[in-house]
Amino acid sequence: MNDAGEFIQLLTSHQSRLYAYILSLVFDRNEADDVLQQTNVVLWRSADEFQLGTNFVAWSFRIAYYQVLAHRKQKTREKLIFDDEMLSGLAQIATESDQTYQARQQLVRSCIEKLNERQRTAVERRYRRGATLETIAEETARTVNAVKQTLFRARENLIRCVHKGLSENA
Repeated sequence: MNDAGEFIQLLTSHQSRLYAYILSLVFDRNEADDVLQQTNVVLWRSADEFQLGTNFVAWSFRIAYYQVLAHRKQKTREKLIFDDEMLSGLAQIATESDQTYQARQQLVRSCIEKLNERQRTAVERRYRRGATLETIAEETARTVNAVKQTLFRARENLIRCVHKGLSENA
């Protein structure tokens, strides 16, 4: 790989998805932490094999899958171990869930764009920047109750929009 910076950015920006995938296969947070750490080591060592522009998530999930298998071999002395076929099925479900996660995220982004300016700005300040209600009220020269009402209406509109989008895509 030519650009280590881009690889690092891909690796760090997909950590939560990679962790969720691993957790869905091992069912234990401590084990998922261990497998994620080992997966990151393998990903870093294999960085030269990754081609920029290809699907990083699919590549990293595949490596994580093999790390879960290796982890399972180390844990064979424990009583509850799923067979490889079941693990493969779980991996498929987790991959499909990740794909629907992306579609839902895009739907939410689209619905946020449909909010009026005041609601969109309030949502952005509150949930993306983490501003308090008091800070938003101060920045917009409004009362805290007015900000609460704006956010309440924005959430209602988002819920309606997302439900509508999900039913249209079903």
